[in-house]
Amino acid sequence: MEAAAVKLYSLSAKSYKTYLFATLFVAGNIILPQLFHLTDLGGRMFLPIYFFTLIAAYKYGWKVGLITAIMSPLVNSALFGMPMVAFLPAIITKSVLLALFAGLFAHHFKNVTLLLLAGVVLSYQVVGTLIEWAIVGDFVIATSDFRIGVPGMLLQIFGGYLFIKHLIKN
Repeated sequence: MEAAAVKLYSLSAKSYKTYLFATLFVAGNIILPQLFHLTDLGGRMFLPIYFFTLIAAYKYGWKVGLITAIMSPLVNSALFGMPMVAFLPAIITKSVLLALFAGLFAHHFKNVTLLLLAGVVLSYQVVGTLIEWAIVGDFVIATSDFRIGVPGMLLQIFGGYLFIKHLIKN
């Protein structure tokens, strides 16, 4: 797959744009999960709380991604009780890993392809699953994203690619 010609940024922590974009992506990570939670297992199957974190970190850098990664689960949990507080450590861990891997891949490769986004998603999921296993002590629970969340991983890869390439032009 040919690399998409897109502008990728690494915004400074001192820039107001960092916080503006993070706020917009957190809002997306609030709205999208609410839509998916309207269906049975929608959240667990489609992993919507990670979607805009991937886009934020890949397009605007790890700082925007990290703010989005931490604030999205906390705000969702505070407003809607989802994710449940007991699941926050694992979800925030995976979300932070996603932001860091996406920022790293974007910075290193300086383009976006389906293969690169697949690498980001697999990286954060594999490392996150191992950490979640250590946190919860249950391999079956830790691997639930691989057993139930494959549609969500595909949504992140293909939807993220389309979003970054076509919807965010600048």
